[in-house]
Amino acid sequence: MTAALSLGTYRVRAVSQAARTALAAGSPWLDTAPNYAHGRAHEELSPLLREYPTVRVATKAGFLTEEQGRTALADGVLTREEAAGRHSLERGFVRWQAERSLATLGRVDLVFVHNPEHDRQGHDRTALHGRVREAFTALEELARTGRIGGYGVATWSGLTSGAFSVPELLTLARQAAGSAEHHFTGLQMPVSLIMDAPITQALNGGGPLVQAKDAGLITFGSAPLHGGALLDAMTPELVNLIRPGLSAAAAALLAAGSCPGLDVVLTSASTREHWDDAAKALTVPLTTQELRRVTDELSTG
Repeated sequence: MTAALSLGTYRVRAVSQAARTALAAGSPWLDTAPNYAHGRAHEELSPLLREYPTVRVATKAGFLTEEQGRTALADGVLTREEAAGRHSLERGFVRWQAERSLATLGRVDLVFVHNPEHDRQGHDRTALHGRVREAFTALEELARTGRIGGYGVATWSGLTSGAFSVPELLTLARQAAGSAEHHFTGLQMPVSLIMDAPITQALNGGGPLVQAKDAGLITFGSAPLHGGALLDAMTPELVNLIRPGLSAAAAALLAAGSCPGLDVVLTSASTREHWDDAAKALTVPLTTQELRRVTDELSTG
């Protein structure tokens, strides 16, 4: 089974238009963040979420816009230095930001701690893990009272740089929860034919996606087209190897969406034509043998 095609709003220019297209096409998840669309993504999504009460909503905590930094400073949840850094894992700030997201969106199923490796303590693993645990503690409190469905980590390079591992994140979640059951329920990371380590690891029965699935987490693959850069590498021969007759974008999405252990693949497709093109391709996944053939070709090419 392929991963479920869902909308990621990071690179989307017209958020409400893309979301309306995705929701009309049956996107099961919307992935967003307070800093997306220059800080306006939540406001644009809010009315649509009332129209589509069954779509699940994932947002993030960590990054902030300059304007949000001024508000956080005025509310006393960040120092001037922290606000200027545009990223914080401070426990009080994470709670404040999650509460604001909840107030605007109306509901939140999952709050990802956003690129924790970006924290100013990122060079010190012990200090970084302490900061992540503090962020988890804030989100545990919200999840325990039913304000949010759960929380997780959305990372770009944390799992590949050695900043943290899935077992370490689970340990931090257990510590944050204390004696209670933790609410760490999701992991998001790049999965594409450019950043294909998660695919090759999963094909070999290991790596972060397999570890996350074994722990019962929902797994999200971001940047399946690597911000569009992958399309230049999608030669007719490579597309043909993946599946003849597909567009370059659909072939790249199919490869990412066929990764073992991946539940959701995020796309920024904003037109119904692009969405349907991707959705049609994902109806029949690549077998592990077919996907391995693709990764083997890329590793030797």
